[in-house]
Amino acid sequence: MQRVSGRISLVALMLVALPCSLFAQNSVPSPESVLGFKPGADFNIFTYEEGIDYLRRVEEATNRLQLVEVGRTTNGRSMYIALISSAGNLMNIDRYREISLRLAHPEGLSEGEARDLAREGRAIVHIDGGMRSSEVADHQHTIQLAYDLVTGDDDPEIAAILENVIFILWPTLNPEGQTMVAEWYMSNVGTPFEVSSMPELYQEYVGHDNNRDGYMLNMIESRVITRVLREWEPQILYNHHQTAPFPTRIWIPPFAEPISPHVHPLMWRTVNLMGMSMSQALEERGQEGATHMGTGFDDWYPGFMDHANSFHNIASFLTETGLYRYATPHFYTVNDFPEEKRDLRPESLYPSPWQGGWWRLGDACAYMNTASISVLDFAAKYRTDVLYNRYQAGRDIIDHYRENPPYAYLIGQEQRDPIAPVELLRRLAFNGVEVDQLDRAMEIEGFSWPAGTWVIRMDQPFANFVRQLFDIQEYPDLRQYEGGPPDQPYDVAGWTLPLQFDVRVVAVRSPLSDDFRSFLEPVSTTATAWDDAGAVGATFDSPPDIGFETDPVAAGITPREAGVSGRGAGEFLDPAQNNVFRVLNAAWGQGAEVRFVPGAEGSGSHPGGSGMYRINGLSETVRRGLLSEFSVQGHSGSEAGTFLPRPRIGLYDPWGGSMDAGWTRWVLDIYGSLISAVDRYSMEWRRVLSRSDMSVGSAPRECAPSIPLCMRAVPWCA
Repeated sequence: MQRVSGRISLVALMLVALPCSLFAQNSVPSPESVLGFKPGADFNIFTYEEGIDYLRRVEEATNRLQLVEVGRTTNGRSMYIALISSAGNLMNIDRYREISLRLAHPEGLSEGEARDLAREGRAIVHIDGGMRSSEVADHQHTIQLAYDLVTGDDDPEIAAILENVIFILWPTLNPEGQTMVAEWYMSNVGTPFEVSSMPELYQEYVGHDNNRDGYMLNMIESRVITRVLREWEPQILYNHHQTAPFPTRIWIPPFAEPISPHVHPLMWRTVNLMGMSMSQALEERGQEGATHMGTGFDDWYPGFMDHANSFHNIASFLTETGLYRYATPHFYTVNDFPEEKRDLRPESLYPSPWQGGWWRLGDACAYMNTASISVLDFAAKYRTDVLYNRYQAGRDIIDHYRENPPYAYLIGQEQRDPIAPVELLRRLAFNGVEVDQLDRAMEIEGFSWPAGTWVIRMDQPFANFVRQLFDIQEYPDLRQYEGGPPDQPYDVAGWTLPLQFDVRVVAVRSPLSDDFRSFLEPVSTTATAWDDAGAVGATFDSPPDIGFETDPVAAGITPREAGVSGRGAGEFLDPAQNNVFRVLNAAWGQGAEVRFVPGAEGSGSHPGGSGMYRINGLSETVRRGLLSEFSVQGHSGSEAGTFLPRPRIGLYDPWGGSMDAGWTRWVLDIYGSLISAVDRYSMEWRRVLSRSDMSVGSAPRECAPSIPLCMRAVPWCA
């Protein structure tokens, strides 16, 4: 099934390209003329709103940039992308997006047709201002990059980029965090607390963990980014970060070992070529200190936003540029370096060692600007190769899984938690994976499967994404030297989604027959427009927004209807169903009584059970309505059980914010545990406390008796 979406219509966006002669590119305002300082200037950081205001002014002054709203954040801020290219390309952008989507989904496309499309198309490149808001150069360099591109008439390199590339620039992937960090820093510049850490997470729930959400898509921002990626299918994705291994100034691919086993090798080769191209561009500009590989930044865990897209046959990567703190400059001497780096010896992948001196935000922005231009230059020079290789990678993967197992995965609707397979499959579908259902019962490899069983055929272009998430991981035994300690993984070393979701998934080891394929019905339904103001998400979903409803396949994956078996005065609910806890909290909120009936011990082949919750005190209509709302299965009975009062929970959130506390707060919010707003510090309160009761970079020693807010009150009951 070809997934071509037209939600971002350039006609709807009124993207009308006027003749270049009607626009004087030298009339485009410079960033400093609008902000009052050059991006990257010492002691200055602009907010997200100031950056978007600048891009709006650029849009008014040139026909080479279009600002497009693509979604909203957790707290309701608009998220934008800037489309940058020649006026002619922007006028025909719907056609170029159609070509990109067709090459990404090569089913039925011949090699000759693919080559013709590659010659006609334009390379589509995603570069973003990062998601780590405390890594400020990520988002501070983006508007300067936009300005340099739209005003680069005299530069043949820029002219070639505009002609051959459609550049999707994300000013940042975390708008709220950018503004929070900017306001915090600017309020403390010139005080002893200038480089102190913020008192809270720079993302509503997860802070730095927003880059661990590439496949789960729990955060609203993650779903916005992924939806746009699937609607454009760029060939290159570049994600900026800012923590280079000291004293190097920028880390660039090739990645360290290990790399994921299920990425098409053309993607690794393309990323490696771009890495070397970037480092050469830096050397040409005298920007020393670029390094590669090492033992730090591997590409094993698929939860990173960039790496999740490697399995979609996008050449995806990150760089890590040197960081001090915010926009405050810092001077380094060689004595600050690790001992093994003090001799400044050139190395094969670090041939121009950084020698120390001042390091400024402006330096980091300049390195990022060079790296970004280099990637766009690569895409312009190798446009047809980049486009055709997207087709070739998808075609190779389809062909591989037609001849090699696993040929498919089967997921039945009958699970301990009937919502769990839905949650799992919706995430895959939102990531572009095609899902079918059996339209009748049939036997497969000696086992009977009922109608409605979900099937993921592996002869599809994004199959490696499924394989990477479903396989048991075997992290390679890499040693620093023979018999020595193992190399530490950069991040998560193991995950297996069927086990984490507690969903039974069965791999099909035999080739799919024509008879089997004839029983498959593609899952799809009418999707909801992401900007439909009246739209709401499915009540059984854990994500709180319309998210998955905006994709026709994800929206078509729904649980079987809620049901109640047996007879009796109360509803008994199995806690193996996660949504039971949403039902309990909703019932408590309506004045119900909840009791717990212990389960029986296991014996013989019977596993026993942990017990059941019972809801009393509500009418049958209301009880059944709650079960239906959250797609929960129950049964009626008359056992008494032990009375359970609604619990109260105090959630401690230390200075600087805790990702563990944030994730916990997200779970409590999602499952309806919060019945009043979380008591949050006001920013003004925090500034007063920071200056009166903390040393630089530290947490407050204790709360003043008059402001007892060290512990957030998170009530679970009234």
